[in-house]
Amino acid sequence: MSNDNYQSSERKNLFMALIAGICGDAILSAMTMSEVTFSIYPLIALVLAVQALYSDYLHKPASEDFPLLGLACFFVGAFGHSAFLKAQYPHEGSNFISIVIALVLMAWVGKKLGHIGKKEA
Repeated sequence: MSNDNYQSSERKNLFMALIAGICGDAILSAMTMSEVTFSIYPLIALVLAVQALYSDYLHKPASEDFPLLGLACFFVGAFGHSAFLKAQYPHEGSNFISIVIALVLMAWVGKKLGHIGKKEA
């Protein structure tokens, strides 16, 4: 398998972890916030994202950094969605902590993937 194909597969998994975080927070928000109505679509998307992650886990080896990067992407999705909802419904609380955590995690993921801090040739 080529290195470019492997990078594409790993990025797909990180994106699926992000989607799982967003969907997990959407389901939790629908259960805990009265303003947010329940929808079956986040549940369906969560199941499909986890299924895609598990299927890829069974067929391809994961890199050493993937568990931490995947968890970070999951939390970026969860905290990002939480910040979005708190911006829509300000009486539910402040979104400052959610934004700060999501930005710090995104910066860390960007640094681990080599997008931040790489030197120009």
